[in-house]
Amino acid sequence: MIRKRTTGKVDTIIGTETVVKGDFRVVGGFRLDGQIEGKIEITEMFLAGPRALLKGEVRCASALIAGRIEGNIFASETVELQRGAQLFGNITCRALVIQPGCFFEGNCSMVRGDSGQPDVPPSQD
Repeated sequence: MIRKRTTGKVDTIIGTETVVKGDFRVVGGFRLDGQIEGKIEITEMFLAGPRALLKGEVRCASALIAGRIEGNIFASETVELQRGAQLFGNITCRALVIQPGCFFEGNCSMVRGDSGQPDVPPSQD
């Protein structure tokens, strides 16, 4: 079985002083250092820096969270909560890593993904 791996390359950055309201899709990797209110669909890795705030849902291949997320994360691969991360929502992923010093209030559903297809349910839009 061949599985597409994310590269960790960041293609789009929302800076610390930027506030975005609305839903959007990112092709490639995405780093959030500012604030977003809305749904985000990312084809590769989602990185939320220590000052990041997301109020909404994120769908991605993998996620590395150091900031605050108020919403659900759907990842077809790994979600990692780094020291200082705050997550108020549910996680659906293949693997979950929680570092010491995080806050996680929600549930986690693990998926298998033996078919090689993304396990993330489609958006309800």
